[in-house]
Amino acid sequence: MMDIRHLLRRAWARLVGHLDAPLLAIMFGIMLLGLATVYSATADTSNRTLAQAMNMGIGLCVMWGVAQLPPQKLMRFGVPLYALGIVLLVLTFLFGITVNGSKRWLSIGITRIQPSELLKIAVPLTLAWYFHKHEAALRLRHYAVAAILLLIPFLLIAKQPDLGTALLVGGAGFYVIFFAGLPWKVIIGLGLIGAAAAPFAWTLLHDYQRRRILTLLDPSSDPLGAGYHIIQSTIAIGSGGPLGKGWLAGTQTHLEFIPERHTDFIFAVFSEEWGLLGNGVLLLLYAALIGRGLMIAANASTLFARTLAGSITLSLFTYAFVNMGMVSGILPVVGVPLPFMSYGGTALVTLCLGTGILMSIQTHRMLVKK
Repeated sequence: MMDIRHLLRRAWARLVGHLDAPLLAIMFGIMLLGLATVYSATADTSNRTLAQAMNMGIGLCVMWGVAQLPPQKLMRFGVPLYALGIVLLVLTFLFGITVNGSKRWLSIGITRIQPSELLKIAVPLTLAWYFHKHEAALRLRHYAVAAILLLIPFLLIAKQPDLGTALLVGGAGFYVIFFAGLPWKVIIGLGLIGAAAAPFAWTLLHDYQRRRILTLLDPSSDPLGAGYHIIQSTIAIGSGGPLGKGWLAGTQTHLEFIPERHTDFIFAVFSEEWGLLGNGVLLLLYAALIGRGLMIAANASTLFARTLAGSITLSLFTYAFVNMGMVSGILPVVGVPLPFMSYGGTALVTLCLGTGILMSIQTHRMLVKK
């Protein structure tokens, strides 16, 4: 009997030994809120709740599998994943499927994939490996090479066009460069150059992207067109009041005024039903998630682990900030999901993969040699 108990304990320890309990609890809490909101947003007429539950199961399995791998093994996947991602982006540019004017999808026979999602992990993984390799003698040229490695996928994704994903990939890569010790004078200089180049960048934007920015300043200028999303989402958020209208009782949601209510605008649905109180709880969960991620980055054993954990954590912050800002009408509308809440398989699995990397860095930190 004692042997059986001992074996069960060992099996349980091997099963959960590389899972970070605080991170898992926070993430699972957000997922459950997301699942309930997807159910309300879709009225479960298309089985999307069941599909999202299956996506969550797949994502959690991916997270568990990645968490078992020590960071030194994860490091080996960086360059191959980056190379694969670039090849897939080129193939998407040449043979991709065009949906709503954007060529973002690539058919692989039985299904179709969005290669840009792979780069959200591949870019920071590759850049973290690169800086770790040259840690002993980092020079300005190393930051220049890293910038080129980042610029290639950024331009390919922006060309699709998918500016939202391009900015997320660019942000993930920049965070690695920042945590690797990019001098502040270079950051300030790049900021000034970016501000000076803004008028030129405006001319490079597509017409619909310019309209989104102009509509942000005055949504009422096109209330049935480009301004419709912002107007309806802000009405839903405001109508929630302090305590919300209650689960399944959102009028803006169930009268179908909110567009894309189960994906990019799920925060509007949640806000209408749970109000300011619910938003406060959700913000606390995201703050705890970001705080735990930064703690893992601070305690990391190597430059690779520290820069990668920092990048993944700040990318989660960027996801949440951009989505909530977009839905609240303080940022332009871009295709950025709310982490662990918005409906969708590819983005959810990518986020779970990133969380698995954080868990790997945390639970293997005493085993990683500098």
